[in-house]
Amino acid sequence: MSLKAKLEAVIYAAEEPVTLAQLAAIFAEEVLLGLSEAAPQEPPRLGEAGEAVEAEQNGLAVLSPAAPEETPAEETPAEETTATEAAEPVAGEGDEKKSARQRDRRVRQALQGVLDQLIADYANSERGMEIREIAGGYRMATKPEYHDAVRGFVKSMKPPMKLSLQALETLAVIAYKQPVTAPEVSEIRGVDSGGVLGGLISRKLITTAGRKPVIGRPILYKTTKEFLLRFGLKDVNDLPSMEEFEKMAGELAESEAEGEVQDANMHSSEEPASEDPTSSPEAESSVEAGAQEQELTPSGGAGEPSAVAES
Repeated sequence: MSLKAKLEAVIYAAEEPVTLAQLAAIFAEEVLLGLSEAAPQEPPRLGEAGEAVEAEQNGLAVLSPAAPEETPAEETPAEETTATEAAEPVAGEGDEKKSARQRDRRVRQALQGVLDQLIADYANSERGMEIREIAGGYRMATKPEYHDAVRGFVKSMKPPMKLSLQALETLAVIAYKQPVTAPEVSEIRGVDSGGVLGGLISRKLITTAGRKPVIGRPILYKTTKEFLLRFGLKDVNDLPSMEEFEKMAGELAESEAEGEVQDANMHSSEEPASEDPTSSPEAESSVEAGAQEQELTPSGGAGEPSAVAES
């Protein structure tokens, strides 16, 4: 199984974005082994004493022992000189921490190259999935061109989390203005947002970020990693513009209004039909009074006497 396939399987199985550090900790030995196999091997050289000096190049790029003094430096092959200059750590340094950092850097660089190839494979194919960098790691996600199909499927399910328009407005203010205090959020929205803040904290979309160094020291609020995961953002810099957000908020408000209208229609259809207004005693008396007035009213115009008046 190739390293690329293993990375794909790990990213798919992970519930949260997989970081490069996690991948390096898992596949360090395999990456170092691959680097050592890919490195060119030095042919054995014989000294005057007849002992073979073997140039070993492993994942740490350890240099071979120096040649005997009788061997002039000019006779060293050009390929060996190039390999010596390319080797990062030297065995004689004696700094294990520096060697470990250099080894970790090489592992991460190799994994980053494989990840870039894997991301390109998904992007250039007809798959509905892609590997996206989210919240400092890598995660499987659906491609934007297939969001309509996914949205239709999601609408048929009961969403695990639904934010009201008030909660969405409060969350947007915190996301764009963070860190921000509760009075500042209420001032921007024009209404008290204390209750909404508690709901967002319970859903782990926002958290406290210390206190503002002013009189009263109010609590500051900011978004969390859960917020990035829920909205599929790499960081807060990927937030949509204010115009895009206003459009999203308008669509949400329209959907809520349609839902309220449907609920009102269903409620009115369940109420019993109202009584006929002509069946009440008051209506009957008003009808009789109207009939008497019609009998006393002249049938002609205003200047013509009626038959009742002539008699």
